[in-house]
Amino acid sequence: MAHAGTLEIKDLNKQYTVKGEPLPVLENISLSIKPGEFVSIVGSSGCGKSTLLRLVIGLEEDYQGEILLDGKRIVGTSLDRGIVFQEHRLFPWLNVEQNVSVGLLNAGLSDAAKKKSVQEHIELVGLKGFETAYPYQLSGGMSQRVAIARALVNRPEVLLLDEPFGALDALTRAHLQQELQRIWEAEGITAILVTHDVEEAVYLGDRVVVMQPRPGRIKRIVDVPLARSRDRGSYAFSQIKDDVLSEFSDAPREELINPQETLGANWQFAW
Repeated sequence: MAHAGTLEIKDLNKQYTVKGEPLPVLENISLSIKPGEFVSIVGSSGCGKSTLLRLVIGLEEDYQGEILLDGKRIVGTSLDRGIVFQEHRLFPWLNVEQNVSVGLLNAGLSDAAKKKSVQEHIELVGLKGFETAYPYQLSGGMSQRVAIARALVNRPEVLLLDEPFGALDALTRAHLQQELQRIWEAEGITAILVTHDVEEAVYLGDRVVVMQPRPGRIKRIVDVPLARSRDRGSYAFSQIKDDVLSEFSDAPREELINPQETLGANWQFAW
């Protein structure tokens, strides 16, 4: 099992230069993520969600503030952070086993250890028996499973997910959300999900970070105190989802109801 990282983002500001003028993208972002926590980030287009992930993964370094992993400033990319994008980005000339192995190119492991880790993670994502299949022979959901295995194969401390299921149909998406939860629990690592889907954010996250745009900043953080696995049709789930959705409208937000407080401590729920 991988070590779960502690991520600390302090007073983060990021801007680009467009036509010679500064364009603020992120403003005063501060967020602490505990080891093994699953945090979902939601917001409208242009609020800087994906830019924030790029900074955490180390693809960009021009920013103000601090991004710390286990107390150390993040500098560049590293094997301690894995990422899955909306597009699976598999190499079409490599089979499943070879695509997953790409994640270990810079790992200081023996060939035997690499092969063992690749096999373990192919099984983890439910693709045992497809080791020699090529991307054109896989469905979109299966391809994303390969991408997840590749991101996890070197056992990173933090897994970053940038709209990983955004291009999939609704049924496949719901199934892979369940699978992602299972994989995250099995690996025991810290996870950060960027998504436009509020239901997905609530289903997977321990907390939901709501961002607002121009420039991107944290509007509110909503706790999701529901046991796993979660029932999307339950009253408590719907209340939290509606609470998050209300942040994207001008309608007043109703007070969040805690069913156990409302009905009494002796009631038991099966979510």
